[in-house]
Amino acid sequence: MTSPELTDDQWAPVSPLLPPQRPPIGRPPEDHRTILAGMLWVIRTGATWRELPPAFGPWPTVYSRYRRWRQAGLWQRILAALEPAQATFTSQVSL
Repeated sequence: MTSPELTDDQWAPVSPLLPPQRPPIGRPPEDHRTILAGMLWVIRTGATWRELPPAFGPWPTVYSRYRRWRQAGLWQRILAALEPAQATFTSQVSL
């Protein structure tokens, strides 16, 4: 699934940083690209996690993954991999 919120040029340097997708056990896991696009949507719009459109996956899943990635130090590496103007803006935003 290609997300209109995260271009191929943005995704290419970010995807190698992310942990492997979990194998499908039970419900299929939400795709990292879709989840990341949801995180960026929340940051860009200033909306709350609960206002996240369903196209990005369930908001608790997006928020949970954001928290895990942030605690692991991965969030800063993701921002650094994104285009510089966007990384500067989003690193100043505290969710």
